[in-house]
Amino acid sequence: MAGGTVQLVGLEKDFGDFRAVKGIDLGIEGGEFFSLLGPSGCGKTTTLRMIAGFEEPTRGQILLDGQDVAHLSPHKRPVNTVFQSYALFPFLTVWDNVAFGLKYTNATKAETKTKVNEALALVQMGDKSHSKPLNLSGGQQQRVALARALVLGPKVLLLDEPLGALDAKLRKALQIELKALQERIGITFIYVTHDQEEALTMSDRLAVMSNGLVEQLGTPTSVYQEPATAYVADFLGVSNLLDVEVLGPDGDGMSVRLGDITLLASQGSVRQVGPARAVLRPERIQLLPHGETGPNRVPGMVERLVYLGSTTQVLVRLAAGTSVQAMVPNTGDALPWQQGTPVSVLLPPEALRLLPISA
Repeated sequence: MAGGTVQLVGLEKDFGDFRAVKGIDLGIEGGEFFSLLGPSGCGKTTTLRMIAGFEEPTRGQILLDGQDVAHLSPHKRPVNTVFQSYALFPFLTVWDNVAFGLKYTNATKAETKTKVNEALALVQMGDKSHSKPLNLSGGQQQRVALARALVLGPKVLLLDEPLGALDAKLRKALQIELKALQERIGITFIYVTHDQEEALTMSDRLAVMSNGLVEQLGTPTSVYQEPATAYVADFLGVSNLLDVEVLGPDGDGMSVRLGDITLLASQGSVRQVGPARAVLRPERIQLLPHGETGPNRVPGMVERLVYLGSTTQVLVRLAAGTSVQAMVPNTGDALPWQQGTPVSVLLPPEALRLLPISA
C-alpha cells in the first residue's frame, strides 16, 4: 500500500503545567516498522495517542502523507490502533468483532465478507471465525484485534504495547509473527514499548525516549552498538558504565585511565581531556587466565556467577575497584571460574565507547 509516511514537527503536549512531550521532530517512512522505546512516563504513549487523534497536541504538526492531521478527529485519519487490552466484544463472534468497524463505512455485504475473511486469513484465524473471544487464548485474541484494525485498510497501524499481557514465551513467538505480518502487508507500523527486546527484534528503526524527548534515533544495530548517551547505553540492553579519565589521543583512539590502569578506547566522540564515561557491553568482555598481561587487560576477581541458560553472567571486581559483568556463552563445557577466582579481564579497545560525562 502506497503512502503511510508520518512526520512529527515540533510536537509538544502539555497537561496543565506539566509538559509530557517536549518538541519531537522525527520522520517515519511509509512501510517502516518504527518503535518508540522508553520507560513509563517518557512520553511515548502520549506521542502515539497524538498520532491517533486521542490527544490534541499543544503545539506542533503531525503530517500523514504531507497532510497536517494534528487537529483532525480520529475517524478522519487513515490510522487505526491496537491496544494492550484488546477490547474485543465478548458477546460477538470473532467474525463479527472484525466486521464491526465496517458497519460505519460504505462497504456492501459482499465487500464486508471478503474483507473480513481476508483479514482473518492474514492473521491465521479463519478457523476461529465463529468462536467467542472468551474461548480464545491471549495470543489468539491479539490476532483478532490485529485483524479488526487491519480490515479498515489503514495506512498506519499504531500499536500500544499489544504483547504486554502475554507470557514471555508467547510474546517472543508473536514478535516474529508481527514483524512477518508487517512485511507481508507493507503498511507503516508505529509500535510503543518499554521492552528492549521487542524493539530490537521487530524494528526497522527506533527512537529511544526520555522525559518527553528523543534521546537517540536509529536502527536497532546502530543504537545498541553506538549509544549516543549513557542513558541510551544503560536502557537499551545491559551495559558496563565506567568512570574514566581521558588522557589524550593515542593512535586511532583515546588513552584513558581507569584507576591506576591505562586503557585504549577506540569508539565514541569524546576527544577532550578530562572525565568521561566508558561504555562496554558484557558480551564483549573476555575473561582470561590470571596473570595474562597485554594491552587493555585488567586484573580482577570473580564475585558471582549467575546461570541464565544460554549464557552465564559473571560478575567481576576489577583491581581499580569497579565491578563489571561479562556474558559467557553456554558451550556445554564447565566454566573454569568460581567465586574468588582471580582472572585477567580483557576490555577490547574496539568495544570501549567514550561518552561525555554529562551524557
